[in-house]
Amino acid sequence: MTESVAPQRTAAATADVGTLAALAGVEKQINEIILGKAGEIRLALSCLLAGGHLLLEDLPGVGKTTLARALAVTLGLSSQRIQFTSDLLPSDLTGVSVFRRENGQFEFQPGPIFAHLVLADEINRGTPKTQSALLEAMAESQVTVDGTSHRLPQPFFVIATQNPVEQSGTFELPESQLDRFLMSLRLGYPSASAERELLAAPERRELLEQRSALISREQLQAAQRSAQQLRANDALLDYVIALVTATRSDPRIRVGLSPRAARGLLQAARCHAALALRKFTLPEDVQAVFVAVARHRLILAPECRESPAQVAQMVMESVPAI
Repeated sequence: MTESVAPQRTAAATADVGTLAALAGVEKQINEIILGKAGEIRLALSCLLAGGHLLLEDLPGVGKTTLARALAVTLGLSSQRIQFTSDLLPSDLTGVSVFRRENGQFEFQPGPIFAHLVLADEINRGTPKTQSALLEAMAESQVTVDGTSHRLPQPFFVIATQNPVEQSGTFELPESQLDRFLMSLRLGYPSASAERELLAAPERRELLEQRSALISREQLQAAQRSAQQLRANDALLDYVIALVTATRSDPRIRVGLSPRAARGLLQAARCHAALALRKFTLPEDVQAVFVAVARHRLILAPECRESPAQVAQMVMESVPAI
């Protein structure tokens, strides 16, 4: 019995390593579309491997939507783009029940949220009521319409883009919504050399049309399972707890990281290590993802003059690594 099980485990482990190695090609292709943002792209892939959702906060025109589309194309995921506006209704996301006269019954018509990757473009231009329609989907991978729950495709991944709140026609996302996003990233302006290459090359949309999926949906799910089970020793767990505890006691922070955020931090660090093709998680992986996991969750004291990202960075620097 032992002899027959061991080869199966070895084959499974080899398949997992091969799938994770294939993600290197995924990362390379996305870097060919989004220039000069290798760190942000690795964080976005870490977020997806961890089964989380991603919030992209930045000015219009810096590549937020292009990044979401590049992920969908390269990973072979069905995708839907939802443009959030002030008149968008919750049923415009989730779908509606339509009465069929021929059989005298209501039939559910799925909305655009029924896709593997949903791009919620300019999410903070939607009203709080419409934003709240995403809460159940992001937390439980299902939507409930007229008392009936409908499962969403797996894997299910939301990428939301958000314009700066000082721009007109925007609504701040509530804390409960923000906590559903595993990571928050800012792409920022490209470097001068990257921008020159952007101007000299074809439109990013044309490049995306020339690209195809590099892994299957089944391979992606296998990579998620493998990455989320990566080894993390007790000392690393203590480091994660120390970081989270520091956010709860810092006088600049009114509300620190929750236990859900702590778990998300550990999972994101594991997936960051997996993308480096390691079988164990290091403190450097935790540090690489910490600001992206923490920045949108921290509620700062009114007298604090630093940004949440700056405070998160300072907290991390104050906690010694193992």
